[in-house]
Amino acid sequence: MNAMLETPELPAVFDGVKLAAVAAVLYVIVRCLNLKSPTAPPELYFQDSALSRFLLKSCPLLTKEYIPPLIWGKSGHIQTALYGKMGRVRSPHPYGQRKFITMADGATSTFDLFEPLAEHCVGDDVTMVICPGIANHSEKQYIRTFVDYAQKNGYRCAVLNHLGALPNIELTSPRMFTYGCTWEFGAMVNYIKKTYPLTQLVVVGFSLGGNIVCKYLGETQANQERVLCCVSVCQGYSALRAQETFMQWDHCRRFYNFLMADNMKKIILSHRQALFGDRVKKPRCLEDTDLSRLYTATSLMQIDDNVMRKFHGYNSLKEYYEEESCMRYLHRIYVPLMLVNAADDPLVHESLLAIPKSLSGKRENVMFVLPLHGGHLGFFEGSVLFPEPLTWMDKLVVEYANAICQWERNKSQCSDTEQVEADLE
Repeated sequence: MNAMLETPELPAVFDGVKLAAVAAVLYVIVRCLNLKSPTAPPELYFQDSALSRFLLKSCPLLTKEYIPPLIWGKSGHIQTALYGKMGRVRSPHPYGQRKFITMADGATSTFDLFEPLAEHCVGDDVTMVICPGIANHSEKQYIRTFVDYAQKNGYRCAVLNHLGALPNIELTSPRMFTYGCTWEFGAMVNYIKKTYPLTQLVVVGFSLGGNIVCKYLGETQANQERVLCCVSVCQGYSALRAQETFMQWDHCRRFYNFLMADNMKKIILSHRQALFGDRVKKPRCLEDTDLSRLYTATSLMQIDDNVMRKFHGYNSLKEYYEEESCMRYLHRIYVPLMLVNAADDPLVHESLLAIPKSLSGKRENVMFVLPLHGGHLGFFEGSVLFPEPLTWMDKLVVEYANAICQWERNKSQCSDTEQVEADLE
C-alpha cells in the first residue's frame, strides 16, 4: 500500500530539459547584453603629426580603456535606450539666459547662454557653441549635464534650441529645423562673436547637431574664424547613404526609425497652425495634402520627403539629403576636428564609418575616435550596474578642448619667443 502511494521519480530527461532551458536563457542574456565583448581603449584613426602626438599625451581618455557598466553597458541598444529615456543620472540645472534672434524669413531662433563658473585652464575667454541632436534643446538632460561640466571647466556655453523643438516657444514662420539647415546656428555664432569680441570658439555638435556644425564650418572659410576646434559626436555623415540602412531591420534600426518618426510627427503637429494654417504663407511646394500624408508616415524619410525638404524648396529627397549632408563639406574644415562614434551605435550603420576613417587618413587636422561601446549618445561609465552622472563623452569633449586650447597657447608663446629673438638679432 505504501509503495503505491509513493511519488514516482521523474525521468532524467526532465532535468535535462530544465538545464537546457536555463542554459538557453543564459545564452540569450549573454548575447543580448554582449557580456563577452571586451573593454578596450577606443580605436584611433589619425595621421602622425605634431598635433596628434600632442593630443595623445594631453588626452588620457584617448588611450585609456573605456569601461561601461558591467551588466548592461556593453549593449548599444541599452545605452541608447537609457540615453533616450532618462538622458543622464542626477542631471544638474545650470542657470542661463535665453536669447531671441529674428531671422530674415521671420523665424524666431532661440539659444541659451551660460557663463563660466571657474577660470579656464589657460586663462582665456573660450565659448563652446553647442548644437544638440534631433528635436533637442538646452533643457535636455544630456545637454544640461554637459553644460554644467563645461562651465565648471571655465567655458562659456551657448546652446542652440532647434527651431520648433521647445514646446513653449511658438513658430513665427512656416519653417522648423531641418537636417542640415545652418541658419540658426550661424546666427547664434555671429551673436557670440559680436557680443564677446575677444572670445574664441569651440564648436560642438551631437548627432544631427554634428552634421549641422560640420556643414556650417565647411560652408565658408569665414565661418572658421576664431574657431579653435570642432567636435562631432554620433553623427551619420551622409543622410543619402543612411536612408537605406535606416529601413533595415538588423540592429532594430527600422524600429528606431519608427520611434523617431513618431516623435517628429508630434512636434510638427504641435505647430500645425504655424506650418499649415489657412493664414500662413506657406512655401509654394508645401500643400495641405502633405499634412494628411504626415499622419500616415512611419519613417523619417517619408516625413522629410513630404514636409521637411519643402521648407527649403528642394525638388526631391535625394537632392535634399545630398545638399544638406556634411560629407561634401568635411574636407573644407581646416581647424582641428575630432569625430566620435561608437562601434555599437544602432542608429549609425558601420558602412557610414568609412567616411570619417577615410577623411582622417587624408587630413592632419582630423582625428576619428571609435570606442567599442557607447550606443547612440550614451557612453555611460560605471562599475557594475549604476552609471555615473558624468559620461565618457562629457569628459572626452572637455579634455580635447582643453588640449587644443593649450596647443594654441603653446604655439602663441613659441611665436612670441621667435619674434623676440628676431628683434634681438
